[in-house]
Amino acid sequence: MGRQWLHAKREVASLKKSKTTSKFVREITLAARLGADPTLNSRLAAALERARKESVSRDIIERAVQKGSGTEGGKDSLEHMVFEGYAPHKVPLILEVYTDNHNRTAPEIRFLFKAGHLGASGSNRFLFEQVGIVEGHHPESGKDREEAGIEAGANEVEALSHEQNDEIPADSCGARFLTERSAVHSVAQWLKANGWTVVTSELGYVPKNYPELGDESRAEVGTFLQSLEDHDDVHRIWAAVR
Repeated sequence: MGRQWLHAKREVASLKKSKTTSKFVREITLAARLGADPTLNSRLAAALERARKESVSRDIIERAVQKGSGTEGGKDSLEHMVFEGYAPHKVPLILEVYTDNHNRTAPEIRFLFKAGHLGASGSNRFLFEQVGIVEGHHPESGKDREEAGIEAGANEVEALSHEQNDEIPADSCGARFLTERSAVHSVAQWLKANGWTVVTSELGYVPKNYPELGDESRAEVGTFLQSLEDHDDVHRIWAAVR
């Protein structure tokens, strides 16, 4: 077989990098709809930071910003789609998708739900609350998250570990701040001004309740969610699983 395995490995790595880059480009494009200046658009600032960490080229980033903001002839043709449904074991989820071809993406997503066997589509938005979500980390591992949340103007604060979000360094103080939808930018700005690194700043869905799952059930849910995540047009998955 020689070194054919090495070529195959490189092709797989290249494909994964291409898919990752496309997701970063989409996130930047969507964030730039709210404005091209990252100092006034915390969602864009967070998206740019993530893309740079993954070595997305400057030209690609600039084109995505121009496309999203409509500057310099850029044009954003992405359509927002929301799918509601259930993962195995009746775990509710909301799936956000952005696509330039509705007629292609919609049946593909429905097929993934059917292929998940125990997964199913169905209305469940009432099981979630739409809120602002700001995630970040502070270099002082003993930093008081609650105090920071109060000062920033967040409604709730949760500890956030590296295992939950790999953008949170293992030796830092990670936190998820839940805010009013209109307060996302102001909370993110306060955190950045006070030594926090913001990695997420967006509107999202928080489950009102979480089903009890054993290890085997959790693994089945994870496999199903990964099949959705692997679709190029999937932007975010909000699922009632811890």
